[in-house]
Amino acid sequence: MKHTITFIPGDGMGPEVAEATRKCIDATGVKIKWETRQAGVDVMDKYGTPLPEKTIASIKKNKVAIKGPITTPIGKGIRSVNVLLRHTLDLYACLRPCKSYEGVKSKYKNIDLVIVRENTEDLYAGVEFKEKTKETMELIEHMARLNPKKISPDSAISIKPISEKATERVVKFAFEYAVKNNRKKVTAVHKANIMKFTDGLFLETARKVAKKYDGKIKFEDRIVDNMCMQLVQKPENYDVLVLPNLYGDIISDLCAGLIGGLGVAPGANIGDDCAVFEATHGSAPKYKGMNKVNPTAVILSGALMLRYIGENDAAGRLENAVAAVIKEGKDVTYDLKPHRDDPSAVGTSQMADAIIKKL
Repeated sequence: MKHTITFIPGDGMGPEVAEATRKCIDATGVKIKWETRQAGVDVMDKYGTPLPEKTIASIKKNKVAIKGPITTPIGKGIRSVNVLLRHTLDLYACLRPCKSYEGVKSKYKNIDLVIVRENTEDLYAGVEFKEKTKETMELIEHMARLNPKKISPDSAISIKPISEKATERVVKFAFEYAVKNNRKKVTAVHKANIMKFTDGLFLETARKVAKKYDGKIKFEDRIVDNMCMQLVQKPENYDVLVLPNLYGDIISDLCAGLIGGLGVAPGANIGDDCAVFEATHGSAPKYKGMNKVNPTAVILSGALMLRYIGENDAAGRLENAVAAVIKEGKDVTYDLKPHRDDPSAVGTSQMADAIIKKL
C-alpha cells in the first residue's frame, strides 16, 4: 500500500533534518509518495504568510504530515506558526514520548515516559488583553462587578479556558494510547487545589473518563509542582502523563531533560482527522546550511508517524537503527559525542546514512 504524506521541510536548519528523516523513512521500504509543501519565515515574502493555504489543504487531503522545525516571524502579528497549525487542523493532542537511549549523556537511565498535552485551550489559547487599553479597562471594570477580587488597572490579562469537551477527548486519547501501547498507568496533572474551576474541571473530567478504563489502566492524579519534583526524584513511578496545555509544555521539556535534551525528543500533534509529526525542538537558524544539527528527534518523529499509519515493523526497525547508531557513538553529531569539540563528529546527513546502514 502506498501512502501519500505531506512533507514540510521547514526553515532554519529544518530542511536538513527533514531531508535526513525522509531518506531514513524511504530506506525502510515503506512506499510513500511525498507531497512537498512550504511553511515558515522563508515563504513570507512569496505567500504573505508563514503558513500558506496550499500547505493546510495538503494536510487536510492527505491526513498525515511530517515537518521540519519552523520559525515564527517576529513582529508579524503571529504568535506561533505551530500553534496556528494545531488550531487550524484541530490537532488537540500533543504526543511527546521521552525515552532513554544508551549513549546519550544524561543523569538518568531507563526513562520511558509519554506526555500527552492538550493543544487547544488553557493560557495558550491566546485570549489576551494588553495593559491600559480601552478593552482591558472595560474588562477589569466588568470583572469587578462579578468578583470581589480586585485587579490592578495597569494589568495585562490572559484568559484561561478549560472545557469539559476538550479535556474529555485528550484524556480519552491518553487512555487509548496506553491501551494500544501496553502502558500501565495514566496520571492527570493539574493545579486544582488552587484553580478550583478550571483545573478543577480538568481533574473532574479526567476522573470520569478514567472510570471507563477501570481494570485496564491504572489512574492517579498529581499537582503540577509536586509532579515536577516527583519526576526528578523517581521518574520510574510514572508512565503516561496527561496535562493541560501550559503544564504540558513545561513538563515535556523537563522530561526531555531527563533523557538528554530536545535533540532526542520526538513529537506529534494529532486530531480526529489529521496528524502532524515534528520534533519538540526549534529551528536553530544559526545552524542553517551547516549540516551540523542532530537529526534524531525528527527521525524518531518519523518512526511515530510510521506507527500511526500502521507500518509498525518499519517503525520498530527505524527506532532500533537510531538506537544502534547512538549506542555505537561513532557516526553521531557533535552533541552526542562525550565532548562537543570532538573532531570525529559527523554531520546531519552522515548520521542519517549511518542509520540507514543499520536498517
